[in-house]
Amino acid sequence: MQFAKDSFYIALRDRLAAVNPARTVVVEGRMRPAVLVDENEPANSAPPLPNAFHLTWGIPAFVKGTEFARRPLMKIDCLFFYRAGGAQPGAVDRGRALAALDSELLRLVSPPRTPKCDCAPTPPVSLGSTVFWGLPEFGDIEIAPDELKRKARLAVFFFPEVDQA
Repeated sequence: MQFAKDSFYIALRDRLAAVNPARTVVVEGRMRPAVLVDENEPANSAPPLPNAFHLTWGIPAFVKGTEFARRPLMKIDCLFFYRAGGAQPGAVDRGRALAALDSELLRLVSPPRTPKCDCAPTPPVSLGSTVFWGLPEFGDIEIAPDELKRKARLAVFFFPEVDQA
């Protein structure tokens, strides 16, 4: 399952670098594309970074009807959280900033697939299957002082690396 999560993350990270090279964050002194998997980031009490996509993973499950297959199809929900403040005085442009993040998210998840790889070695090693996903479901906008926040969810599908007994 880790291979599927890593492959999905790397696809989004690389796509963001192509779609909007200026959307970056600095984490522990390193600048990188603004896609962060919260479980892989340093543990601290800092709030999520603004103008960045924060990913968290749900509980994995077998897709109904495939659970008894030798290699069942699995799914795991990916929750995106992002927030946007404005660049203008009074944050009057925060709606436009959030709309830009919404648009970028749609571009990051298209096409809705990527090869599944073991990303630990360099270069990554193909595992011969594909990770694929559905369209994001956008949540309501949460209005906070000087910023807007949104969550979006999508299901990521993959075949496990091992056969089921």
